[in-house]
Amino acid sequence: MSRALVIVLDSVGCGAAPDAEKYGDTGANTLGHILQSVPDLKIPTLRRLGWSQIFGEDEPNEVSCARLRPQSVGKDTTSGHWELMGAILDKPFATFERFPDELVQAIEQEAGVHFVGNIVASGTQILEMLGEQSIATGRPILYTSADSVLQIAAHETHFGLEKLLFVCEVARRIADDWSIGRVIARPFIGEESNFSRTANRRDYSILPPRTVLDALTEAGITTTAIGKINDIFAGSGLSHSLPTKSNAAGMKTITSQWQMGEDGLYFANLVDFDTLYGHRRDVKGYAQALEEFDGWLADFASEIEADDLVLITADHGNDPTFPGTDHTREEVPLLMWRQNQRDKFGVRTTFADVAATLGTFFNVDWKTGTAL
Repeated sequence: MSRALVIVLDSVGCGAAPDAEKYGDTGANTLGHILQSVPDLKIPTLRRLGWSQIFGEDEPNEVSCARLRPQSVGKDTTSGHWELMGAILDKPFATFERFPDELVQAIEQEAGVHFVGNIVASGTQILEMLGEQSIATGRPILYTSADSVLQIAAHETHFGLEKLLFVCEVARRIADDWSIGRVIARPFIGEESNFSRTANRRDYSILPPRTVLDALTEAGITTTAIGKINDIFAGSGLSHSLPTKSNAAGMKTITSQWQMGEDGLYFANLVDFDTLYGHRRDVKGYAQALEEFDGWLADFASEIEADDLVLITADHGNDPTFPGTDHTREEVPLLMWRQNQRDKFGVRTTFADVAATLGTFFNVDWKTGTAL
């Protein structure tokens, strides 16, 4: 038995994928544009380890590095994470500008609610538009985005968090028949248009196809989810779940779990890059979050032993300098610690090489992707 760690820096893309034009994302480059906007960005650890190579700079790398190219259709959290674990999607999840009456009415009838909204909007826009109406009427807000998401927002006090989660659980069951990737609970607080979303978000994903996580658990290998990983995979192939509500909490949990020294796979998502800074087009906030992760990584790297496997990557882009508020179709960076290797793997054709690498490391048969 051995131990491995996969950290997904949510939305930290490193340049438009070759098919970005199909998604309206030509020229997107999350990391590149942050570097242009914040030229004094302080990420010495990431640069030294291999990100300088990923940026195209002629600098040595201390661990193995690569760029991963998305093969699945889509640019959302679900398809990105699933592909990392070896499930490549050839059909997109369903997206809507307005959810069909049949779907909405089925949720309303079973959950005992009536919605307001049913429009496309960002998380901040929807609260400005409908927050007061939701409180006054007692009706949760239904909305979506360019991704395959059915989002339901409601006030934590006036409507109630538990009631909101119940409505979302109902919506998840019904949304399965409509091929919707995720149902997301979006609780908020505040009064009189001074609203803000809370950290009690909950994602309800459609069940994934078979992934390397299933192969690992079937082989008796413990798989521990940190952050929103359990939500993204609907618990499939996961032994334990440790939810966290911020990058800081996620990094703290990674460290504490790793220091216990137990064998198995630890699979973590650090969400703030995406939710707090990418979608809100906050370049300075995004840059600061990268610096904070870099500082944590400088300390954590000393915990990585010669027999360990550690992979740091991302699931899509979310260029904070790009028009709109949606994800961007990008390649993602990969850093890999394994037996003091310092390979330069170049551009890989699928995120699923991560799954293949895990399969090889744990001596579990897995066919999708090519091991690094």
